[in-house]
Amino acid sequence: MNRRFLLLSPLALASCGGLLPAQTYIPRINWPLDPAPPAQLPANPSGPVLMVRTLAAAPGLDQLGLQSLAPDGSLVVDAYNLWAADPAAATTQALIDWLQASGAFSAVVSPGTRLTPDLIIEGELTELLADPAAAQARAVLTLVIIKPAGTLTGTALPIAQRRLTGTAPLTGATPAAQAAAQNAALANALSQAVALIRSP
Repeated sequence: MNRRFLLLSPLALASCGGLLPAQTYIPRINWPLDPAPPAQLPANPSGPVLMVRTLAAAPGLDQLGLQSLAPDGSLVVDAYNLWAADPAAATTQALIDWLQASGAFSAVVSPGTRLTPDLIIEGELTELLADPAAAQARAVLTLVIIKPAGTLTGTALPIAQRRLTGTAPLTGATPAAQAAAQNAALANALSQAVALIRSP
């Protein structure tokens, strides 16, 4: 009897005495990171074959939480408002979608393809955050365009490297406003990336 009483007593205290603090349930929300490209143009049969390698994530961007800057300049990572997919992986897919939609290439492929690429793109998602003090969101990509070696004994040649900063107005402090602004900022950076890669 005593053993049964000891096991049940914490539940009795919680329900009758209110001694344990109540915890408010905060649901987690997943936000898409998928800025839509401009209207799809048909592929250019005489255009180059472009390979896009998976973008690396800068330190901190391997987390799913939406990021913003506090008034003191420190980085805040939201534990309850998350990107639906890894930001670097989602940005890589968005870059592929935008390049395909441009119609400048005969094919836009990923590593593992049987096609021989004429150009290779690699790089890093360097920044993706909301900056309430500046009333804007920023997305920064660092991209390298590489000309592959023409032969087995040749050497691949980097032909361009750029740091691209996309911005967009931030119209509110809510997670929905921050996610929308960061998508718009990424779209701005992607439009610059397409222009760069079309004419390195």
